[in-house]
Amino acid sequence: MPRLAVVLSHPTQYYSPWFRWIRAHTDTTLRVFYLWEFGVRPTHDPLFQKTFAWDVDLLAGYDSEFVPNASRDPGTHRFLGLRNPGLKNRLAAFQPDAVLLFGYRSPSHLAVILWARLNSVPLIFRGDSHFIGRGRPGWKSRLVLRTLYAQFAAITCVGAANRDYFTALGVPEKKLFFAPHAVNAALFDPALPGPHAAAAALRDQLGLAPGTRVVLYAGKFVPAKQPLELLSAWIALHPARAALVFVGDGQEKAALSDLARGAAPGTVHFLPFANQSEMPARYLLADIFVLPSRGFYETWGLAVNEAMHLGVPCLVSDRVGCQRDLVTDGETGWVFRADDPSHLRERLAAALAADLAPIRRNVAARIAGYTYAQATAGLLDALAATTDTD
Repeated sequence: MPRLAVVLSHPTQYYSPWFRWIRAHTDTTLRVFYLWEFGVRPTHDPLFQKTFAWDVDLLAGYDSEFVPNASRDPGTHRFLGLRNPGLKNRLAAFQPDAVLLFGYRSPSHLAVILWARLNSVPLIFRGDSHFIGRGRPGWKSRLVLRTLYAQFAAITCVGAANRDYFTALGVPEKKLFFAPHAVNAALFDPALPGPHAAAAALRDQLGLAPGTRVVLYAGKFVPAKQPLELLSAWIALHPARAALVFVGDGQEKAALSDLARGAAPGTVHFLPFANQSEMPARYLLADIFVLPSRGFYETWGLAVNEAMHLGVPCLVSDRVGCQRDLVTDGETGWVFRADDPSHLRERLAAALAADLAPIRRNVAARIAGYTYAQATAGLLDALAATTDTD
């Protein structure tokens, strides 16, 4: 059975369940080497403006270890935030047949690449970058990235825009393996009764009358995600028998509260930051989920996966990385041009007026192809292509 070392900055609510799934459903001997403790111990998130740890178990069910981080200011926000001098020795002790590396923007990432190349250990890369909304980089950056990705024996693509990114940077088709972004479907299971009851309680708490169509924004209140633009579109439309709910926190909270005073009474509501276990109820509160990001860093938008698993169709901008894969306008949701406020209003109006039943059926069919099973199949294909291990 192949021995796969995974190097990842920190435990996340998206990848930890995937590693657990791999352990439970394959014969791969997997160990995850974490470079930072964010997510499992309370840490300040400057964008949420909150100090928190995720309230779901991120370490059970698979093999992992934390490699001590020597950075004075640990994190992924700067190049020197991940410095783990003992990482190479820990990898050597594990004796992997291949290394799956997430990212490259730290001394530790570069050290892994050097160690693997010097020791003839195949490297597999996973990242979700794309060029949507920013164009291709200059020739110097392209040269650096081409040289970087040439060090990898295989690369897993999370979706169409991500595949285009790697292709544009010279990665040959034979090195690309589709392993889609996915979330923990067991947590976002529409058959679970608890989240439905919690969602009904939230509707009562907010005073939402039966038949009210609810639009949800959940995430960071930051300019790149355009919550103010969404609220402005809402106020301009002034829809009847509908409500807009914001869940989260961030730097634009005060501005959102001020702007909301211009909305019809009882049509805009705010709920505080919700931890992972609370999110299914927030999605089920809604008829439509909106991710209006314009920032190119919205590399995928896993909240869309979560909402779709629960049968909630989504309105997204054309800058969201998952759009081409998951949200087809008028079929599985609605798409607007990120830099066009009038188009946001138009597509929001279309979503509010739509018959949601057929769209929900399409949503269920589409998201069925974006699970841990499909992601694992792509990863194992990449692993098989890079190793001779039986």
